[in-house]
Amino acid sequence: MTRTLLTIAAAGGLLLAGSFTSDCAAQSCQASKASPAAFSDVQLDIVDTAVKAGSFKTLAAALTAADLVGALKGDGPFTVFAPTDEAFAKLPKGTVEELIKPENRGLLTAILTYHVVPGRVMAADVMNVTSATTLNGQQIDVKLDKGVRIDDANVISADIECTNGVIHVIDRVIMPSTDNIIELAVKAGSFQTLAAAIKAAGLAETLSGTGPFTVFAPTDEAFAKLPRGTVESLLKPENKDQLVAVLKYHVVPGRIYARDAIAAQTAATAQGSRVRISLRGGVLMVNDATVLENDIEASNGVIHIIDSVILPG
Repeated sequence: MTRTLLTIAAAGGLLLAGSFTSDCAAQSCQASKASPAAFSDVQLDIVDTAVKAGSFKTLAAALTAADLVGALKGDGPFTVFAPTDEAFAKLPKGTVEELIKPENRGLLTAILTYHVVPGRVMAADVMNVTSATTLNGQQIDVKLDKGVRIDDANVISADIECTNGVIHVIDRVIMPSTDNIIELAVKAGSFQTLAAAIKAAGLAETLSGTGPFTVFAPTDEAFAKLPRGTVESLLKPENKDQLVAVLKYHVVPGRIYARDAIAAQTAATAQGSRVRISLRGGVLMVNDATVLENDIEASNGVIHIIDSVILPG
């Protein structure tokens, strides 16, 4: 999930405000067969409400397989973006059957928790929201585009109230990133020097782990800006400690999105020193490096691409 820097600048003080309901109606976000009036029952919790509706059998089975039923019957409150049985049927053939296998429980849990946002977020609360952080840790995108969209799913029924939260029905299963930071960097193809440096520093296993981590990732062009011979020198075994220090200066523990970084202004890195985060003319900067692309989701964190290597003092 990426957002332009100007959008991030405008969203720096993001609040839950406005009237999603009125826009939903104005943009033809209409209830389908699963309308709130048909099965909303504020005497029931989220799980029992979904079961009573009869159109979330696959979701209920998945929650059972992931052992999340007890959690979603708890006090909460939770906001659940609930895919219908028809939504699950849109997945490639065999996907659901594969996901509910015991050996895939971790992936199933990651997908299901990506559909849950902490708190009771009603339609009227999210008109001006562009994103929300899920129980998975990753963000979902909220857009007004021919109706209300959560990532690439349409909200087809909103504000189904339950004793421990609220359900918004969606027409597709939304998917979190399943690649970790290292896998994303390798697949991108523009971080070959960074990947080689991480391997030489012995940090690949760490950055493939649970995390979460926030990585300010210099491109190959960023490394090429360094004085001639610098990279080659850093990659030598005798300079491993220096290389580790430089790389850790690009890593902040935790999952820090651009809007949070802007608000914080500084962040403590894994190296121990702090980086400065600022907006200059609407452009997000980390020290003197320009953020080229921000909020790239990984399964174990978030990546912000930068145009220069930043060095600890």
